[in-house]
Amino acid sequence: MVRRARRINRELAEVYPYAHPELDFRNPFELLVATVLSAQTTDLRVNQTTPALFAAYPTPEDMAAAVPEELEAIIRPTGFFRAKARSLMGLSAALRDDFGGEVPGRLKDLVKLPGVGRKTANVVLGNAFGVPGITVDTHFGRLVRRWKWTEQEDPEKVEAEIAAIFPKSEWTMLSHRVVFHGRRICHSRKPACGACPIAALCPAYGEGETDPEKAKKLLKYEMGGHPGQRLSPPPDYPGSPAPPLGAG
Repeated sequence: MVRRARRINRELAEVYPYAHPELDFRNPFELLVATVLSAQTTDLRVNQTTPALFAAYPTPEDMAAAVPEELEAIIRPTGFFRAKARSLMGLSAALRDDFGGEVPGRLKDLVKLPGVGRKTANVVLGNAFGVPGITVDTHFGRLVRRWKWTEQEDPEKVEAEIAAIFPKSEWTMLSHRVVFHGRRICHSRKPACGACPIAALCPAYGEGETDPEKAKKLLKYEMGGHPGQRLSPPPDYPGSPAPPLGAG
């Protein structure tokens, strides 16, 4: 299993050499906020929302002092906007009061912030600070179970089991590759098995459409000939390589 898992990772690295966080951000605070907003919605929807949000509240001090109704109105398109607004104002106040207005670069500090769990913390650490982390979102969890790397459902247990399979240096990029694959090819309901570059390694091959032509029609984003979810180019941060031309 470990040999197959590592080979899948190598194959995905060839398919997605440009894998990257699909949230637009210019600094650690923007990535933290965007990741909180990304719960239960698409990164594309978040990327359409954050320009106005950061124009109004560019710093934690600004966001902590926001009028809740005005903040809610801006982030409404991302869903669950009241709960998210509370989290954003709470974490911004904590950054202002406890961390001098700066996003901390340690897991134990990040998870103390309102609305920030291990998944969000690992996104920020891996992509804004270059600290390796495994991001267990719905795509990641679904695929690693589909590939029989783990049977765990709890994200923290999934993270621990996958971390034991791969060297730490691979954790952040592994997360990007698996999420990319889940969004583009290995979908939840209709995986495009017939168009999958790692079909020969997949223990779940056949759960989805195996006819190559039919499977090709299921591909999304650049794999299906359409842009990805990014609306602006990524910043020069560790672990955040640029997407290919035309990938969004």
